[in-house]
Amino acid sequence: MALDKSLVNLRIDVIERNLKEIKSVIEEGEEKFLKNYRTTLAGRHALLESIEACIDIGNHIIASMGLRRPEDYKDVFSILEENRVIPRNLSERLQKMAGFRNLLVHYYAKVDNKTVFSIMREDVKDISEFVKLVLKFMAEKA
Repeated sequence: MALDKSLVNLRIDVIERNLKEIKSVIEEGEEKFLKNYRTTLAGRHALLESIEACIDIGNHIIASMGLRRPEDYKDVFSILEENRVIPRNLSERLQKMAGFRNLLVHYYAKVDNKTVFSIMREDVKDISEFVKLVLKFMAEKA
């Protein structure tokens, strides 16, 4: 299966749009995030959708390279690491992000919004780094 760059680029567009929203939420501050349900919802959804898009991109790259099928969402990033698409340190951080995605989806009522804000402030740079590496990967496959 060939790499579908338009599919990947569409998901990168989703990520970039969401990262702008996350940046806006962060700039408004933690207090507003914690007090305003709409802002909390927007931040959570933008973070979740960005993580989902990274997983989708990773799955597509794996399929296009004919690699083993991931056992779970964390494994997507392990496989990309094993095949030198992303470095180990980024893989480990994105695996944690995939684990957090599972919390957001399945245990949403238990997720602390202070933790969500902290991840948006501190960890979304990993998503940006992933996008840069994917763009580099696609350029090399051109």
